[in-house]
Amino acid sequence: MFLHRIHLDARCREARRDLADPYQLHSTLCRAFSEPDRKCPAGEFLWRLEPETSPDGWPRILVQSRSMPDWARIGVHGWLAEADTAINLSERLKLDSLTAGQRFRFRLRANPTVNRDGKRLGLLRLEDQEKWIARKGTQHGFSLPKLASFDLSDSTTERVDVRISQERMLGGTQHAGNGIRVFSVLYDGVLGVTNADEFRKAMQSGIGHGKVMGLGLLSAVPIA
Repeated sequence: MFLHRIHLDARCREARRDLADPYQLHSTLCRAFSEPDRKCPAGEFLWRLEPETSPDGWPRILVQSRSMPDWARIGVHGWLAEADTAINLSERLKLDSLTAGQRFRFRLRANPTVNRDGKRLGLLRLEDQEKWIARKGTQHGFSLPKLASFDLSDSTTERVDVRISQERMLGGTQHAGNGIRVFSVLYDGVLGVTNADEFRKAMQSGIGHGKVMGLGLLSAVPIA
């Protein structure tokens, strides 16, 4: 599993188009992981547009992949401003020797939703967004620190200690012209591994829906 940090040159027209349309950005990235005229393998990579930029102000994208990309296959002059040396995440995070109890700082841009009457609806309330990431943690082998909060009736409820920011509706256009809209938020915090196998799977496959829109990539940095 490899991690790539790339920066796009916003002076490039195609780069500006991709930055404005996550679906098109995903399609462009696919070209780096597949031969021309071949479909990109399912689950080959996850990606996320970061809030941070390069020192020169270029937009930053993290790409996590199963194989090494060939950025030249993108075929657009000036699209890529720079690409850092790839990191072997399996070695860096020692994924093969993960154990319960290990702690990581994490970031996840995700689509917190609930299914109602056959429809997937975005969760807009902070408490619901916190409950969503807590549920996902239970499913994917990690837990978050708890906070105690008090409501007006003076009863105590448990909440998780996580920073939630950058609520936004992502819009994209499929090749057939169909529009896509996906609600997203950015989660930052600290997690503890509870099930190493499930956590490893979450790292490899992502969490939640909307992966073609740049959602689901779980990034983790060990806490010494």
